[in-house]
Amino acid sequence: MAVGAADFAGLARHGLFGELAHREYLRRTEEQLRALRGQGLEVHLRVMEAADYADYCEAVGLDPGTAVARVAYAGDPELAGEPFVYAGERLAELVPLLLDDHRARVRMSVACDVLLSAVGADLAGQRQLEAVMAYVTAVYVAVAEGAGEGCHLLTLRCHGPEDGEQLTAAAELCVEAGTLFPGGRDTEAFCVTLAAGVAVGGAGALLLHGDAGPEGLLVRGWALAGGRLRPMGAHEVFDELADGAGRGVPFPSGALPRPGFALPEFPATADNDPADGPEDGGEPLA
Repeated sequence: MAVGAADFAGLARHGLFGELAHREYLRRTEEQLRALRGQGLEVHLRVMEAADYADYCEAVGLDPGTAVARVAYAGDPELAGEPFVYAGERLAELVPLLLDDHRARVRMSVACDVLLSAVGADLAGQRQLEAVMAYVTAVYVAVAEGAGEGCHLLTLRCHGPEDGEQLTAAAELCVEAGTLFPGGRDTEAFCVTLAAGVAVGGAGALLLHGDAGPEGLLVRGWALAGGRLRPMGAHEVFDELADGAGRGVPFPSGALPRPGFALPEFPATADNDPADGPEDGGEPLA
């Protein structure tokens, strides 16, 4: 789907939509989706971005004005994760869901590239990848256990040790009656982004925004340094929130900075110590 008006205009220059205006295109698309689902078909959706589509067509040598190019782009597996399945939503509900899914896929793809570049493709790299993912899983579960009941927000920023590009991710974490609810695409993107930061020996911060209580909104934090997480003190959490405000992230109203609690340690070995940096041709985050 060409969800955004700017992307629609860029794609329309290739003659993909005939004489349709964007609003009419969206209305007809919704009708087609319902008709296909009504026939018992499972419909997978993907966002079409004009610039990305043009780059793809140039890379594979396809004419962007042809149906072949459009179908090839729609089926390209580069964006990570399971497909977005249309569940009969009305367009007003579908568009924001699809856009959120798309943004998480992009974050995940970027983080996957960083992660795989950092660990390398040989057997040692495979062992390091397994160790990093096991560690990230253990951290996520430990944060959920420490967060307690309710829905909480996890935010993450990290960058490589040599002024690498900053990666960010955010995910909702929900616990009810002691049970951690399965996360969606945002959770996958969060975990892969954290894994990338760990694998490159990067720096950054992880924050847990708790539910608002009588005293305010509890915010706990952990610093990522050399690919390892350590609990922040309350003043460090405040500084991180203030730094975020300087980058344009709103300072949470009523936030009460609190120290982070202990998290599992990375099982450092000669093969997988993230503080040693990437091996076998791995590159800094860039």
